[in-house]
Amino acid sequence: MAEKATPIELEVAVVNGVELNGHWNRIFEPRVISEYDLSVLEEVTAIPGAESLAYCYQCGKCTSVCPVDVVGDYSPRKVFRRTQLGISLFESEDLWLCTTCSDCLRVCPKEVNMIDIMPAVREKAVMDGHAPQELLSAFENTARYGNPLGEPARKRAEWSKGAGVAVPIMKDHKAPVDVLWFVECYPAYHPRGQDASVALARILHSLGVDFGILGNEEKCSGDSQRMAGEAGLFEMLAEDNIKVLSKYEFNTLMVTDPHAFNAFRHEYPKFGGEWPTYHYTQLLAGRIGEMDFKTPIERRVTFHDPCYLGRHNGEYEAPRALLGAIPGLELVEMGRCRENAYCCGGGGGGMWMDSFTSERLTMRLSERRVREAVEYGAEILAVTCPYEVSRFEDAVKSTGNAGKLKVLDIAELLAHSMGLVEANV
Repeated sequence: MAEKATPIELEVAVVNGVELNGHWNRIFEPRVISEYDLSVLEEVTAIPGAESLAYCYQCGKCTSVCPVDVVGDYSPRKVFRRTQLGISLFESEDLWLCTTCSDCLRVCPKEVNMIDIMPAVREKAVMDGHAPQELLSAFENTARYGNPLGEPARKRAEWSKGAGVAVPIMKDHKAPVDVLWFVECYPAYHPRGQDASVALARILHSLGVDFGILGNEEKCSGDSQRMAGEAGLFEMLAEDNIKVLSKYEFNTLMVTDPHAFNAFRHEYPKFGGEWPTYHYTQLLAGRIGEMDFKTPIERRVTFHDPCYLGRHNGEYEAPRALLGAIPGLELVEMGRCRENAYCCGGGGGGMWMDSFTSERLTMRLSERRVREAVEYGAEILAVTCPYEVSRFEDAVKSTGNAGKLKVLDIAELLAHSMGLVEANV
């Protein structure tokens, strides 16, 4: 790496008739920055998708909003600076700390796009064998089983047997449906995700929605794997899901997971899979008038905006409309909400790198968010992303807030108030 550039100093300079010595006249000449060896930076910006890292002019706006910098020493500006100084991003821990939350892009005047940069650089790092082992295990599970949890495909619809209502599986249903529900992995396999799936199934049934699911024909949407650097795996998953979906007749695709929502809205059309797609909160928000609420929820509730529903796709109102419809519920907003909402830490592969990231931060992002919810006096932290229930429930315990804060999916809150499930409110 080249030595740091030194400012130009003239032995004597005369400015407007005033004689200035070297200590003062340096401000009248530009500081040379071209002496830096930019080959490491250029190695990054030569990758298709990563070009905009070179646009950074170090204003620092990203640092003020980066959720990782709140609990660590990280931001796009710092990534740029370290790369400029000759630290290889391909081998740096910085590469895996970004959650692709998109808050930096929201404020960046130069449009340095980490949402494109990180997946592009990570893809090369994965191919070169520099990815964390936790992440590689999630990739392997997804490739082998169709889900990052490593669960058998045949168990993907097992949760529906406990729903207490009919949950038609398309290959057995053999008829068109109005709404095809893409359930996704954590709502199908994780116990707390299954709770929300049962609640949502009962809500759909009570509203008379004509729906069906893919069952074991469904595979992970793959969006988080794509953002973590496995573009090839994502393409394989997308092609498989598109092939299955194309076999059936339906009017609307409904998804539980904001990451799947992002994939179906922005990525699947590139592979020929394009359908009217809604997050479940959007679909239910249009039918609030049909919901028969029986039980008030007399609790102070705050809502965590998922990055991939909010900043990535602009949906802030539907979840709040649903919460606002529940009788007795008091909705309080945290300081970081809507466009400036904090991140749970699960995006961009963070869901599968908890050990890696926790060793490099003062606390998990989920723990910082739980502390914020408690600071605002919330009794319930409402969520609407399958990653968040387990992440925040673990954070409630690890921060010593067990008994003070409960974490519930909006579907669980709605179903409880409608008398369809008994949720721990």
